[in-house]
Amino acid sequence: MTKVLNIAYVGFGKSTNRYHIPYVLTRPDQFHIARVIVHHLGGRPLEEAALKKAQGTIFSDDITDALADPEIDLIDIVTPFASHYSLAKAALEAGKNVLCDKPLVATGDEARELVDLANEKHLFFMPFQNRRFDSDFLTVKKVLEGGYLGNLLDITVNMDHYRPNDITKGGPYDGAWYGHGVHLVDQMVSLFGAPQKVYYDIRSSRDAKAADDYFLVNLLYEGFRATIAASETSVIPHPKWILYGDRGTFIKETVDQQENDLKLNIMPGSPGFGEDSPFEFGRLVYMNQNGDRIEKAIPTVVGDYARVYDSVYETLVNQAPKLVSDSELLSVLEILEAGIA
Repeated sequence: MTKVLNIAYVGFGKSTNRYHIPYVLTRPDQFHIARVIVHHLGGRPLEEAALKKAQGTIFSDDITDALADPEIDLIDIVTPFASHYSLAKAALEAGKNVLCDKPLVATGDEARELVDLANEKHLFFMPFQNRRFDSDFLTVKKVLEGGYLGNLLDITVNMDHYRPNDITKGGPYDGAWYGHGVHLVDQMVSLFGAPQKVYYDIRSSRDAKAADDYFLVNLLYEGFRATIAASETSVIPHPKWILYGDRGTFIKETVDQQENDLKLNIMPGSPGFGEDSPFEFGRLVYMNQNGDRIEKAIPTVVGDYARVYDSVYETLVNQAPKLVSDSELLSVLEILEAGIA
């Protein structure tokens, strides 16, 4: 009989209801949403009622209710960033496995403390790096694994928006670098490991007193450079991915469609959810072994953020290696922290 894991969510805002719960509901044989801890009960009455009806979920405003519940297998922290460290530490000290939204914590020291605590207690602890299952990223992985490009020379990924008036006040942890950069750094670390050197350009382009809204960071590896960049003032966005090798080039202009579908209330499991149309396919140009120039569109691999939960299940139930290893999460935090130092 398949084991069903009981989840307790800490936090019930937009992220929980957009990037987590809709995907977990597609895995009823693996997960049950047993509890939700909210700051204010009744803050989302429609979502609360729907979840109570569908899952029998118990809502509470006290995290100790979840920590003391012996039936809870996984604490899923989806709260504002500043609370991640204290909540994760409390959950681990209570003997609970923890999945925590990004960015995980502020510093490498905090990350190492939590990793050590989890390992000491033989508990699961991992950041929710859902963009490892973006369709564009999965397609880039497919191209790299196919060997079309030859030796990689340069890879660039952009995360651009046009939000001229959406200026974020706050400190260095509140800006685009920690908010968006955490995803892009993790993607590169997952592909290539920790870089040899990192060079940073992180700044606020709209208000010098506000949190950063622009970055361009070069991660140097043996033989090639990886560039990660983001801007909040791009009327026309850069291509999402540009890869150059000594035998070919791959360009993917558009982003993963899951978020756009979710905003339109198209849910995971619906026909066509998250799929690209053919005009959004990436363009690959390469030289084959006969020296012929080949150009073709690469169909986009369909993304699925539920695969993060699949990986969690495989680790907790079948002892598979974690999707995001301890060394990877520590490398990501060290790169992020050094960028604001």
